[in-house]
Amino acid sequence: MKVVIADDEAMIRAGIRAILDNDGGIEVVAEAGDGAAAVESVRRHRPAVVLLDIRMPTMDGLTAAAEIRRVAPATGVLVLTTFGEDDYIVRAIAAGAAGFLLKSSDPRELTTAIRAVAGGAAYLSPRVAHRVITDLAGPRLGSGAAARGRVQALTDREREVLILVGKGLSNAEIGRRLFLVEGTVKAYVSSLLSRLGVRNRVQAAILAYEAGLL
Repeated sequence: MKVVIADDEAMIRAGIRAILDNDGGIEVVAEAGDGAAAVESVRRHRPAVVLLDIRMPTMDGLTAAAEIRRVAPATGVLVLTTFGEDDYIVRAIAAGAAGFLLKSSDPRELTTAIRAVAGGAAYLSPRVAHRVITDLAGPRLGSGAAARGRVQALTDREREVLILVGKGLSNAEIGRRLFLVEGTVKAYVSSLLSRLGVRNRVQAAILAYEAGLL
């Protein structure tokens, strides 16, 4: 599993690499010290996941996340930062990040988050997940009535898949739960994201919560 690390502090990059090098299933293929270099590294290596700090020179991590989602949509974006303010969380999700992890998290959580994002699932650090769903979803990202209206356009099967996406399941886990092959689940997820007008699974999960499905 190829991973790119982007952080403007060399010591932080070295620490992250040390953690990931101890995992035989993860290969760090590049490091970047700013957002622009991160985008170029992703363009060159096409990793499964890119770890992005938020505050970086040349191009900040949130801008880089949006650009990476444009040039390499198959690469999962995991925002890794020391900043847990609400505004950063919302902006990271809006930029297309599939995960948000604080640097103060347990190192084991880092590899868990990488695998979740690489597998097509969304990942929010437990320290911020509750705040995103309960505090930010309604007032910051939409309304319940509007969400219910958008969800009504889905087929019954798409709605089932959306509920499981909202619970944080990967495509493989959803397939096992619904007795579908993973490729079929992927097609359902792609379809429901398009029909709901959201950019990623995190936004879909929030919409499912707003619509009362979770």
